[in-house]
Amino acid sequence: MANNAETGPFEREIRDVTARGVRTRVLEAGREDAPALVLIHGFLESRRTWDELIDDLAERFHVIAPDLPGFGESEKPNPARYSYGIESHAEAIADLIAAFGVGRASVVGHAMGGAIAMTLAATHPELVQRLVLEDPLAYPVPPSFRARVALAPIVGGLIFKQLLGRSLFRSYFREELLRPGADVPLERIDWHFDCFNSPSSRESAYAVMRAVLDTRPVVARISRITAETLVIWGRDDVLYPAASANRLARELPHAKLEIMDTGHSPHQEKPRELLALLVEFLEGKR
Repeated sequence: MANNAETGPFEREIRDVTARGVRTRVLEAGREDAPALVLIHGFLESRRTWDELIDDLAERFHVIAPDLPGFGESEKPNPARYSYGIESHAEAIADLIAAFGVGRASVVGHAMGGAIAMTLAATHPELVQRLVLEDPLAYPVPPSFRARVALAPIVGGLIFKQLLGRSLFRSYFREELLRPGADVPLERIDWHFDCFNSPSSRESAYAVMRAVLDTRPVVARISRITAETLVIWGRDDVLYPAASANRLARELPHAKLEIMDTGHSPHQEKPRELLALLVEFLEGKR
Protein backbone atom coordinates (compact mmCIF):
# COMPACT_ATOMS: atom_id res chain seq x y z
CA MET A 1 0.00 0.00 0.00
CA ALA A 2 1.18 3.51 -0.83
CA ASN A 3 -0.33 6.32 1.19
CA ASN A 4 -0.48 10.04 1.76
CA ALA A 5 -2.53 12.25 4.05
CA GLU A 6 -5.70 14.18 3.23
CA THR A 7 -6.99 17.00 5.40
CA GLY A 8 -9.91 16.68 7.83
CA PRO A 9 -10.60 16.76 11.58
CA PHE A 10 -10.16 12.98 11.72
CA GLU A 11 -7.12 11.26 10.37
CA ARG A 12 -7.46 10.44 6.69
CA GLU A 13 -5.09 8.45 4.54
CA ILE A 14 -5.17 8.01 0.78
CA ARG A 15 -3.85 4.57 -0.04
CA ASP A 16 -3.19 2.57 -3.18
CA VAL A 17 -4.34 -1.03 -2.77
CA THR A 18 -4.22 -3.83 -5.33
CA ALA A 19 -7.69 -5.31 -5.91
CA ARG A 20 -8.32 -7.86 -8.67
CA GLY A 21 -4.87 -6.96 -9.93
CA VAL A 22 -5.79 -3.27 -10.32
CA ARG A 23 -4.21 -0.33 -8.47
CA THR A 24 -7.15 1.07 -6.51
CA ARG A 25 -7.12 4.47 -4.77
CA VAL A 26 -8.82 4.33 -1.35
CA LEU A 27 -9.67 6.94 1.27
CA GLU A 28 -9.37 5.59 4.80
CA ALA A 29 -10.66 7.63 7.74
CA GLY A 30 -11.41 7.13 11.42
CA ARG A 31 -10.03 4.71 14.00
CA GLU A 32 -8.86 1.30 12.89
CA ASP A 33 -10.46 -0.29 15.97
CA ALA A 34 -13.92 1.10 15.08
CA PRO A 35 -16.52 -0.93 13.13
CA ALA A 36 -15.58 -1.02 9.45
CA LEU A 37 -17.74 0.79 6.89
CA VAL A 38 -17.19 0.54 3.12
CA LEU A 39 -18.70 3.22 0.85
CA ILE A 40 -19.23 2.32 -2.83
CA HIS A 41 -19.91 5.14 -5.29
CA GLY A 42 -21.96 5.13 -8.49
CA PHE A 43 -21.24 5.52 -12.20
CA LEU A 44 -18.90 8.36 -13.26
CA GLU A 45 -18.25 9.28 -9.61
CA SER A 46 -15.56 8.50 -7.03
CA ARG A 47 -14.85 8.53 -3.30
CA ARG A 48 -15.44 12.29 -3.37
CA THR A 49 -19.19 11.77 -3.72
CA TRP A 50 -19.14 11.11 0.06
CA ASP A 51 -17.33 14.35 0.97
CA GLU A 52 -20.08 15.73 3.23
CA LEU A 53 -20.31 12.50 5.23
CA ILE A 54 -16.74 11.34 5.75
CA ASP A 55 -15.82 13.35 8.85
CA ASP A 56 -19.04 12.54 10.71
CA LEU A 57 -18.86 8.86 9.80
CA ALA A 58 -15.20 8.77 10.88
CA GLU A 59 -16.30 9.68 14.42
CA ARG A 60 -17.98 6.26 14.68
CA PHE A 61 -16.56 4.00 11.99
CA HIS A 62 -13.39 2.90 10.27
CA VAL A 63 -14.35 4.31 6.86
CA ILE A 64 -13.02 2.77 3.64
CA ALA A 65 -14.09 4.65 0.50
CA PRO A 66 -12.52 3.44 -2.76
CA ASP A 67 -12.46 4.82 -6.26
CA LEU A 68 -13.70 1.77 -8.16
CA PRO A 69 -11.34 0.46 -10.85
CA GLY A 70 -11.82 2.66 -13.91
CA PHE A 71 -12.99 5.70 -11.93
CA GLY A 72 -11.57 8.55 -9.88
CA GLU A 73 -7.85 8.19 -9.31
CA SER A 74 -7.78 4.40 -9.57
CA GLU A 75 -6.09 2.60 -12.44
CA LYS A 76 -8.07 2.36 -15.68
CA PRO A 77 -7.01 -0.98 -17.17
CA ASN A 78 -8.00 -1.99 -20.67
CA PRO A 79 -11.31 -3.91 -20.73
CA ALA A 80 -9.40 -6.87 -22.17
CA ARG A 81 -7.52 -7.06 -18.85
CA TYR A 82 -10.26 -6.21 -16.36
CA SER A 83 -13.92 -7.08 -16.82
CA TYR A 84 -15.91 -4.01 -15.80
CA GLY A 85 -19.07 -5.90 -14.80
CA ILE A 86 -20.80 -5.80 -11.43
CA GLU A 87 -19.28 -9.14 -10.41
CA SER A 88 -15.71 -7.96 -11.01
CA HIS A 89 -16.29 -4.82 -8.96
CA ALA A 90 -17.83 -6.88 -6.14
CA GLU A 91 -14.74 -9.11 -6.09
CA ALA A 92 -12.55 -6.00 -6.03
CA ILE A 93 -14.40 -4.80 -2.91
CA ALA A 94 -13.91 -8.24 -1.34
CA ASP A 95 -10.18 -7.89 -2.01
CA LEU A 96 -10.17 -4.46 -0.36
CA ILE A 97 -11.89 -5.75 2.76
CA ALA A 98 -9.25 -8.48 2.98
CA ALA A 99 -6.41 -6.01 2.34
CA PHE A 100 -7.51 -3.77 5.22
CA GLY A 101 -7.88 -6.78 7.51
CA VAL A 102 -11.21 -5.67 8.98
CA GLY A 103 -12.94 -9.05 8.83
CA ARG A 104 -16.56 -7.99 8.32
CA ALA A 105 -17.78 -4.57 7.28
CA SER A 106 -21.04 -2.73 6.85
CA VAL A 107 -21.42 -1.66 3.24
CA VAL A 108 -23.17 1.37 1.71
CA GLY A 109 -23.72 1.36 -2.05
CA HIS A 110 -25.21 4.12 -4.19
CA ALA A 111 -26.72 3.50 -7.65
CA MET A 112 -24.32 1.15 -9.51
CA GLY A 113 -22.51 0.85 -6.17
CA GLY A 114 -25.75 -0.55 -4.76
CA ALA A 115 -25.71 -3.36 -7.33
CA ILE A 116 -22.08 -4.04 -6.40
CA ALA A 117 -22.97 -4.07 -2.70
CA MET A 118 -25.87 -6.50 -3.26
CA THR A 119 -23.65 -8.81 -5.29
CA LEU A 120 -20.99 -8.72 -2.60
CA ALA A 121 -23.55 -9.46 0.14
CA ALA A 122 -25.00 -12.39 -1.84
CA THR A 123 -21.68 -13.97 -2.85
CA HIS A 124 -19.64 -13.16 0.27
CA PRO A 125 -22.12 -13.02 3.17
CA GLU A 126 -19.26 -13.61 5.60
CA LEU A 127 -17.87 -10.15 4.72
CA VAL A 128 -21.02 -8.02 5.10
CA GLN A 129 -22.31 -7.03 8.53
CA ARG A 130 -25.08 -4.62 7.48
CA LEU A 131 -26.10 -3.34 4.08
CA VAL A 132 -27.38 0.07 2.97
CA LEU A 133 -28.70 0.46 -0.58
CA GLU A 134 -29.19 4.03 -1.75
CA ASP A 135 -31.18 4.34 -5.00
CA PRO A 136 -29.50 1.13 -6.19
CA LEU A 137 -29.30 -0.26 -9.69
CA ALA A 138 -31.44 -3.38 -9.51
CA TYR A 139 -34.38 -3.80 -11.86
CA PRO A 140 -34.28 -2.92 -15.57
CA VAL A 141 -35.20 0.70 -16.29
CA PRO A 142 -35.61 2.46 -19.64
CA PRO A 143 -32.36 4.24 -20.51
CA SER A 144 -32.40 8.02 -20.51
CA PHE A 145 -32.00 9.96 -23.75
CA ARG A 146 -28.32 10.56 -22.97
CA ALA A 147 -27.77 6.84 -22.38
CA ARG A 148 -29.57 5.90 -25.59
CA VAL A 149 -27.33 8.25 -27.56
CA ALA A 150 -24.18 6.90 -25.91
CA LEU A 151 -25.21 3.30 -26.58
CA ALA A 152 -26.18 3.83 -30.22
CA PRO A 153 -24.24 1.57 -32.62
CA ILE A 154 -20.97 3.04 -33.92
CA VAL A 155 -21.67 6.72 -33.23
CA GLY A 156 -22.50 6.20 -29.54
CA GLY A 157 -19.01 5.09 -28.64
CA LEU A 158 -17.50 7.98 -30.59
CA ILE A 159 -19.70 10.52 -28.81
CA PHE A 160 -19.01 9.11 -25.34
CA LYS A 161 -15.28 8.53 -25.77
CA GLN A 162 -14.39 11.69 -27.70
CA LEU A 163 -17.14 14.31 -27.76
CA LEU A 164 -18.64 14.34 -24.26
CA GLY A 165 -17.35 17.63 -22.87
CA ARG A 166 -17.42 19.39 -19.53
CA SER A 167 -20.71 21.24 -20.10
CA LEU A 168 -22.62 18.08 -21.04
CA PHE A 169 -21.03 16.25 -18.11
CA ARG A 170 -22.19 19.00 -15.76
CA SER A 171 -25.72 18.93 -17.18
CA TYR A 172 -25.89 15.16 -16.69
CA PHE A 173 -25.11 15.62 -12.99
CA ARG A 174 -27.41 18.61 -12.56
CA GLU A 175 -30.38 17.18 -14.46
CA GLU A 176 -30.24 13.44 -13.76
CA LEU A 177 -28.02 12.65 -10.77
CA LEU A 178 -29.29 15.58 -8.69
CA ARG A 179 -32.63 17.22 -8.11
CA PRO A 180 -32.85 20.76 -9.55
CA GLY A 181 -31.41 23.28 -7.12
CA ALA A 182 -29.34 20.75 -5.17
CA ASP A 183 -26.45 22.50 -3.41
CA VAL A 184 -23.58 20.34 -4.65
CA PRO A 185 -20.24 22.07 -5.34
CA LEU A 186 -19.47 22.54 -9.01
CA GLU A 187 -15.82 21.92 -8.13
CA ARG A 188 -16.67 18.32 -7.20
CA ILE A 189 -18.52 17.69 -10.45
CA ASP A 190 -15.58 19.15 -12.37
CA TRP A 191 -13.20 16.94 -10.38
CA HIS A 192 -15.17 13.90 -11.53
CA PHE A 193 -15.00 15.18 -15.10
CA ASP A 194 -11.25 15.69 -14.90
CA CYS A 195 -10.87 12.09 -13.70
CA PHE A 196 -13.08 10.92 -16.58
CA ASN A 197 -11.47 13.05 -19.27
CA SER A 198 -8.71 10.81 -20.59
CA PRO A 199 -8.85 8.09 -23.26
CA SER A 200 -8.34 5.25 -20.76
CA SER A 201 -10.97 6.64 -18.35
CA ARG A 202 -13.54 7.08 -21.09
CA GLU A 203 -12.84 3.57 -22.41
CA SER A 204 -13.30 2.13 -18.91
CA ALA A 205 -16.50 4.08 -18.24
CA TYR A 206 -17.95 3.01 -21.58
CA ALA A 207 -17.17 -0.62 -20.79
CA VAL A 208 -18.96 -0.24 -17.44
CA MET A 209 -22.00 1.37 -19.05
CA ARG A 210 -22.39 -1.54 -21.45
CA ALA A 211 -21.66 -4.17 -18.79
CA VAL A 212 -24.41 -3.02 -16.42
CA LEU A 213 -27.21 -2.98 -19.01
CA ASP A 214 -28.29 -6.51 -18.05
CA THR A 215 -29.33 -6.44 -14.41
CA ARG A 216 -30.76 -9.96 -14.32
CA PRO A 217 -27.76 -11.38 -12.39
CA VAL A 218 -28.27 -8.71 -9.73
CA VAL A 219 -32.00 -9.44 -9.44
CA ALA A 220 -31.33 -13.18 -9.22
CA ARG A 221 -29.12 -12.64 -6.16
CA ILE A 222 -31.53 -10.47 -4.16
CA SER A 223 -33.19 -13.38 -2.35
CA ARG A 224 -29.77 -14.72 -1.30
CA ILE A 225 -28.87 -11.63 0.74
CA THR A 226 -28.98 -12.44 4.45
CA ALA A 227 -27.63 -9.19 5.91
CA GLU A 228 -29.94 -6.73 7.61
CA THR A 229 -30.59 -4.10 4.94
CA LEU A 230 -31.75 -0.50 4.80
CA VAL A 231 -33.12 0.64 1.42
CA ILE A 232 -33.05 4.42 0.95
CA TRP A 233 -34.62 5.99 -2.12
CA GLY A 234 -35.11 9.51 -3.39
CA ARG A 235 -38.76 10.20 -4.16
CA ASP A 236 -37.88 12.23 -7.27
CA ASP A 237 -35.18 9.97 -8.72
CA VAL A 238 -35.42 10.30 -12.52
CA LEU A 239 -32.81 7.62 -13.26
CA TYR A 240 -34.14 4.78 -11.11
CA PRO A 241 -37.78 5.59 -10.29
CA ALA A 242 -38.85 5.19 -6.67
CA ALA A 243 -41.51 2.69 -7.77
CA SER A 244 -38.74 0.08 -7.53
CA ALA A 245 -38.14 0.82 -3.85
CA ASN A 246 -41.11 -1.10 -2.44
CA ARG A 247 -40.42 -4.09 -4.67
CA LEU A 248 -36.81 -4.28 -3.57
CA ALA A 249 -37.70 -3.94 0.11
CA ARG A 250 -40.25 -6.76 -0.27
CA GLU A 251 -37.87 -9.09 -2.09
CA LEU A 252 -34.93 -8.61 0.26
CA PRO A 253 -35.25 -11.09 3.16
CA HIS A 254 -34.41 -8.57 5.94
CA ALA A 255 -35.05 -5.03 4.75
CA LYS A 256 -36.37 -1.69 5.95
CA LEU A 257 -37.34 1.11 3.58
CA GLU A 258 -36.90 4.87 3.86
CA ILE A 259 -38.11 7.29 1.15
CA MET A 260 -36.40 10.68 1.15
CA ASP A 261 -37.52 13.94 -0.41
CA THR A 262 -34.62 14.03 -2.89
CA GLY A 263 -33.59 13.01 -6.37
CA HIS A 264 -31.11 10.25 -7.26
CA SER A 265 -28.41 11.23 -4.73
CA PRO A 266 -29.77 11.64 -1.17
CA HIS A 267 -26.26 11.59 0.31
CA GLN A 268 -25.34 14.70 -1.69
CA GLU A 269 -28.69 16.49 -1.62
CA LYS A 270 -29.59 16.00 2.05
CA PRO A 271 -26.43 14.69 3.72
CA ARG A 272 -27.50 15.48 7.30
CA GLU A 273 -30.76 13.53 6.98
CA LEU A 274 -28.99 10.67 5.25
CA LEU A 275 -26.29 10.62 7.94
CA ALA A 276 -28.88 10.31 10.70
CA LEU A 277 -30.50 7.34 8.94
CA LEU A 278 -27.14 5.65 8.39
CA VAL A 279 -25.94 6.01 11.96
CA GLU A 280 -29.23 4.86 13.44
CA PHE A 281 -29.32 1.76 11.25
CA LEU A 282 -25.64 0.83 11.34
CA GLU A 283 -25.52 1.12 15.13
CA GLY A 284 -28.57 -1.14 15.41
CA LYS A 285 -31.00 1.48 16.72
CA ARG A 286 -33.69 0.81 14.09
